[in-house]
Amino acid sequence: MNQDAFFALTERLQTGLTGAEILFCHLDGEASDFARINRNRIRQAGHVRSVSMELTLIAGTRQVAGRCTLSGDARPDLARLRWLLARLRERLADVPDDPYLNYATEISASQRQIGEQALPAEVAVDELITAANGLDLVGIWASGEITEGLASSLGHSHWHQSLSFNLDWSGYLEADKAVKARLGGFYWDADALHHALNAMREGLRIMARPARTLEPGRYRAYLAPAAVNELTDMLAWGGFDLRSHRTQQTPLLLMTQGERSFDPRITIREEHVRGLAAGFTAEGFVKPDAVTLIEQGRFGQCLVDARSGKEYGQMVNAAGDAPEALALDAGELPRAKVLAQLGTGLYIGNLWYCNWSDPNDCRVTGMTRFGTYWVEGGEIVSPVKVMRFDDSLYHLLGDRLEGLTSERELILSAQTYDGRSTDSVLLPGLLVSAINLVL
Repeated sequence: MNQDAFFALTERLQTGLTGAEILFCHLDGEASDFARINRNRIRQAGHVRSVSMELTLIAGTRQVAGRCTLSGDARPDLARLRWLLARLRERLADVPDDPYLNYATEISASQRQIGEQALPAEVAVDELITAANGLDLVGIWASGEITEGLASSLGHSHWHQSLSFNLDWSGYLEADKAVKARLGGFYWDADALHHALNAMREGLRIMARPARTLEPGRYRAYLAPAAVNELTDMLAWGGFDLRSHRTQQTPLLLMTQGERSFDPRITIREEHVRGLAAGFTAEGFVKPDAVTLIEQGRFGQCLVDARSGKEYGQMVNAAGDAPEALALDAGELPRAKVLAQLGTGLYIGNLWYCNWSDPNDCRVTGMTRFGTYWVEGGEIVSPVKVMRFDDSLYHLLGDRLEGLTSERELILSAQTYDGRSTDSVLLPGLLVSAINLVL
């Protein structure tokens, strides 16, 4: 469904409102190509085209919502939506008042397009398979258009469209030995693909060496952006939303109380203007370009969605309670000098199965698994057997932080629950004086 068809459909639907009813129409759509790859061959390929619309009907302090799938044919879609609207009206009389009902009464409009027409999926995947000749490559390709629209009987009019691709893949060696990589963005870059494949081949060459077994203890380490992503995902779990802070359930409670802090080089922002997600919420609020969550190691602002904004009397600046376009500021360490600066210690490419071990201390546990190497004298010498780490982010992002890379990596979410995710992060790598390995 294109922009004109969406607004024409919602305008006709709004003519059926009665009395003081208010209607918000929120559209989600995608046209995506998928390819599953195993042993460097396409094992499954397909195309998904879906459009659905959620209607929120409001009368006074009551609201009800419902969703239906659309066909793209205006006449049956209008009939389906009118039927849904009638059912919502029947339910509205029976629901209680909603004390946290909150929607934008200030009229706004926007139109945004991210990305350009991407390389066709079949061409890109063929280029991948050709370039990866000789590798046991396994992964998933996803690309295409994601659409979000909003219209209301109050006059809100928003349209957001993004074109992107995401390749989440691993090179398999044997048994539990593999090297993982990601490549995603708005524009296909063949040079970036070949660079990633060359790095994977080198990683697999090292992975074939006998693995080193480490004793539990603290080790100097470099965490690549993919590993840092696992740590920021943990911070997003209750770290930034207003409700968690007001109920004192946030893992950053000690920071907000002034008892702990991160290193002054740590500044984390929610960059709405950069990400794939729309710049508006389903309730009609316009998101600011950026929200500074951590500023120079100290807590900045919370993410405030519509319901929390109503409950706590704060301005809305987000669609939900977790970041959608998180970014960690870069540092001054060139990526080419990481191994030399590390000297002797661990190169951690990925972290896995992370969870809170002590949220009150912002302490995280997880596994090193794929892509972790032992470095001596600035040279990678061997893979490392799987280890569990357990450490506080107040250390890894605080008093043990030695440097952040000057280059950052854009990582798009590979999740496809309820459609392709629009979440993304922009992250540097971290050099730390020690990470605590427990078993």
